[in-house]
Amino acid sequence: MVQAIFRCILVVSLLIGGGADLCDAQPPKELTNSIGMKLVLIPKGTFTMGSPETEKSRHENETQREVTISKDYYLGVYEVTQAKYEKVMGKNPSHFQGAIVGNENADLPVENVSWDDAVVFCKKLSDLPEEMKAGRVYRLPTEAEWEYACRAGSKTAYLFDDEEGLLPEYGWFSSNSSDRTHTVGLLDPNAWGLYDMHGNVWEWCSDRHGKYPRGAVSDPTGPKDGTDRVIRGGYWNADASGCRSAYRYGSIPSYRYDGRGLRVALSPSGIPK
Repeated sequence: MVQAIFRCILVVSLLIGGGADLCDAQPPKELTNSIGMKLVLIPKGTFTMGSPETEKSRHENETQREVTISKDYYLGVYEVTQAKYEKVMGKNPSHFQGAIVGNENADLPVENVSWDDAVVFCKKLSDLPEEMKAGRVYRLPTEAEWEYACRAGSKTAYLFDDEEGLLPEYGWFSSNSSDRTHTVGLLDPNAWGLYDMHGNVWEWCSDRHGKYPRGAVSDPTGPKDGTDRVIRGGYWNADASGCRSAYRYGSIPSYRYDGRGLRVALSPSGIPK
């Protein structure tokens, strides 16, 4: 009896004191929200953003710098699909719908989406009753979060290598897309389980487009001024160099095109452990 009491006291002291803290329990590594969207937890860390001067086809606006992502965050495993977009927004603006491509699969990525549309989608998704109850507030990823997640620890031009030879195994682009989008998740994921980070559709980021400031930074959110917003990842009609991990492009936030979609991000604060 004495030994049993002692063990109980020891367990309680570990939980309350210097041992395991119930309040510090980690958020789940994966979650599926109320409309079936899957997200994966991206661990915080530091990486080199941009490309070296020796990288083939690099642009001058890809100046390298050390970037720290100071907090974990969730990112959609897939680009937002037409079915998910329509469920939230009540409409499907996509050009490449099932009837057009001879494929009734609702998992084609949504496109013809402007930055403004993408922001409204995140807001309406966050306002769904079950998402509000769970404390989930969706947003577009920052440009730094996007590249960090795309690289998933890689330091090469593409998430798999410096050469483009394996790109058809990871992304839909001009050489293998047959001039259209494809069902999300058909090709290989990166090391963190994210699909279609290269190609298929461009993905809007929250940042304004501009030059990178020099020097190491933490959690950058882009320039305070400017018109264009950042899109990343390349799309179905891009050449291989336009799908590189560091490649960046800016566009008017109201512009819609059949190669532009989105992937959602989510901060874990407020999510039940």
